[in-house]
Amino acid sequence: MVLESLNLLDHVRKSFNSNTSRTDRSRIGQFLTPAAIAHFMSSMFETGGQEVRILDPGAGAGVLFATCVETLVTRKTRPLSIEVVAYETDREILPYLEETMKRCESLCKSNGIAFQGIIRFEDFVSSAVTETEESLFAVPGRRFTHVILNPPYKKMNAQAAMSRMLYSAGIEVANLYAVFVWLSMRLLESGGQIVAITPRSFCNGPYFKKFRLAFLSMMSLKRIHVFLSRKKAFGDDDVLQENVIYHAVRGLQKPRSVIISASESIDFDNAHILSMPYSHVVYPNDRDAFIHLGVDDANLDVMKRMECIVSSLNKLNLNVSTGRTVDFRAREHLRRSPQQGTVPLIYPCHFQHGFINWPVESGKKPNAIASLPETSDLLLESGYYVLTKRFSSKEQERRVMAAIYDPLRVNAPFVSFENHVNYFHRQGKGLPADLAKGLALYLNSTIVDQYFRLFSGHTQVNATDLRKMPYPTYDQLLRLGAYVKGAMPDQETIDAILEKECENCD
Repeated sequence: MVLESLNLLDHVRKSFNSNTSRTDRSRIGQFLTPAAIAHFMSSMFETGGQEVRILDPGAGAGVLFATCVETLVTRKTRPLSIEVVAYETDREILPYLEETMKRCESLCKSNGIAFQGIIRFEDFVSSAVTETEESLFAVPGRRFTHVILNPPYKKMNAQAAMSRMLYSAGIEVANLYAVFVWLSMRLLESGGQIVAITPRSFCNGPYFKKFRLAFLSMMSLKRIHVFLSRKKAFGDDDVLQENVIYHAVRGLQKPRSVIISASESIDFDNAHILSMPYSHVVYPNDRDAFIHLGVDDANLDVMKRMECIVSSLNKLNLNVSTGRTVDFRAREHLRRSPQQGTVPLIYPCHFQHGFINWPVESGKKPNAIASLPETSDLLLESGYYVLTKRFSSKEQERRVMAAIYDPLRVNAPFVSFENHVNYFHRQGKGLPADLAKGLALYLNSTIVDQYFRLFSGHTQVNATDLRKMPYPTYDQLLRLGAYVKGAMPDQETIDAILEKECENCD
């Protein structure tokens, strides 16, 4: 029965995709959920009450609520009634959605379950804000027992009317998918459940901090499934995106553990499953509320090995910032080659074997910026700095890549770092030489890269992410720095050095 239903629902999805352009679907952020994923999502719901009310806030062709209805109907303990409220604004997909709703009604009727299906051809965001905002004239709407959603993936314009409306409602997010989840949480009754498939990017970083705080304060996170391949979840639409599926329950009581599962593709039967203590997924005193996704025993080993790294940038009196020079804004002041009245401008292309190699005449990027009163805020006094690249592809061997800016190798009184790099400093000035060398060696270790990937859901390495990392103590960094002579050691040697340092801490 399930296989037959999956084939039918996937046929609906593929029919719609063949009759619409990928460009149009991308423009509105609409990528329909494959039936196998929808069925897996529905299986995450725990057995609920006798009266079920399902919300699908971006229904598309109705695949998600249809599999949810089927899952509830085929369980031993069935509900007495099911109501589905589906929001959709795309007229082209409405005939598919109406047909799916009719099939749900027929399925419930044949199993003796009362069914009501409501399709709302209106904007979910505006409707949900109205229903959830408290005011003198607001009429509280009924709340839902289940929410299942694959929201639109689309960045928001901070100046748009929708953003202003959301801001006034206390909702500040960077992407529409987080808006849909946030409003859906508000529409859940106490004990109600949500299952969503979204990008993983909300798990860390500054842009989604307020969303994470709201999510973790309103919901009890029960399970997260990670897709290890960026190409598999929405392969038919050529979407390259790190996706996760999560199940959470409305309520303040946090579980003792969270189920973390992972699969390369939609072969969920062979997914790796691990139970993690809740405190290992969301650290109790983390003000930024990062969500750490260790997906196998090897990740637990990484966390255990990092236990000997107990310091922080605050304790070390160190800072990390994003490079000040945004090249397209300072274009008129950039110079291809160094000349009189310029200072070095450092890009990721200047990274070479753990040090900054400057200038690079054969590169496509400029090597210098004019030293003028209007560029003075972009310049730093020369000194030892540790730089990391802000961007990498997921397929690269390393996510965290560090290099030392050595003032003895670059003869210049000032330097400027471009916006595609982060730089470690001390109150805007350089670091002691051995400290900088030890910090760079540490950041270039395999264990740091592995640890960073546990909580980083995107290919950016933001300054905020680097601030959250644990760091060796001052004395440990000095000892590590002693191993960096004229060049950075090779990877195997770096890892052996750090392993030895950790063994000495035991």
